[in-house]
Amino acid sequence: MSLILDIEKRAGDFHLKADLKCGDEVLALLGASGCGKSMTLRCIAGIDRPDRGRIVLNDRVLFDSEKKINVSAQKRRTGLLFQNYALFPNMTVEKNIRLGSLRDRNAETDVRKILERFHLTEVAGLYPSQLSGGQQQRTALARILLSQPDILLLDEPFSALDSHLRFRMEEEIREVIRSFQKTVILVSHNRDEVFRLSDRVAILKDGSVDRIGSREDVFRDPMTKNAAVLTGCKNVSPVEITDDKHLLATDFGMILAVPKIPEDTRYVGIRMHHIYPGDGENAFDCTVTEEIENPFSYTLMLKKTGADNVKPFGFEVGKEVWNKCRAHTVRVHIPGSSLHFLRE
Repeated sequence: MSLILDIEKRAGDFHLKADLKCGDEVLALLGASGCGKSMTLRCIAGIDRPDRGRIVLNDRVLFDSEKKINVSAQKRRTGLLFQNYALFPNMTVEKNIRLGSLRDRNAETDVRKILERFHLTEVAGLYPSQLSGGQQQRTALARILLSQPDILLLDEPFSALDSHLRFRMEEEIREVIRSFQKTVILVSHNRDEVFRLSDRVAILKDGSVDRIGSREDVFRDPMTKNAAVLTGCKNVSPVEITDDKHLLATDFGMILAVPKIPEDTRYVGIRMHHIYPGDGENAFDCTVTEEIENPFSYTLMLKKTGADNVKPFGFEVGKEVWNKCRAHTVRVHIPGSSLHFLRE
């Protein structure tokens, strides 16, 4: 493993307890604000000091509380991209980038090359305040890569960008990751970015890893309520298990037939794209409570017809079936095999 991380750190009432291992891959840390994602990156980079534990990068011990080892941030060879990019406002683009080459005897040649690579040659003499958000991010990335880090740490890399720039910059980040070919840890609370950019995903909750696995496995089977919500499952209900093949989703007032119920099931999750119009397994008449038009689809907010005090759940339909579904009452079915069985 390129990175072995087993640390604890307390900050007021918050307790970070991170235990992670990753190789030359992109590991995404996905979680709500305040769950410890950025603190984990700062501990790896040496900006924050854990209270106990161990950090090993490429067989080099960066931190060991028992052996009193704590390598300085300047000597860790970690490349941390801050949310606000941390550019020096009184330095030009070129001078900001040069800061990453202090160890490099061939700095002049390397700076020119990286300016060209990140399309910054024409703005090399400008200051950060004169740059667009995308140009600022490219400057910060260029500075990091010029320092030849052993690991790349991306802390919410798109949070400071306008929405129209996010996708284009995501493409550029993807190219940087591909060419880096070492360990990359991406912090985000955006499930779409995580799915497109990562190889593996670690879901964090209250400072601890709640679920970890390949990107495909985590989204296909989140296992916990927290992971289901963070991966985009909008319909989650507590359940009462009636027998080994049926359960009651109490928030939706529905008895659902399922193939098999894991013993520790406390909730059931239903993704919008797994709710289908028409008859089938677990068919219900539902009342349309709201109609929402999206750029390329419609979302109907539904509740089971005749049920009281139940939460609406989304039903996303394509325009080709819109006319069939915009009646006040629609018939839908939810295959039991598509449900998420969730623990706390």
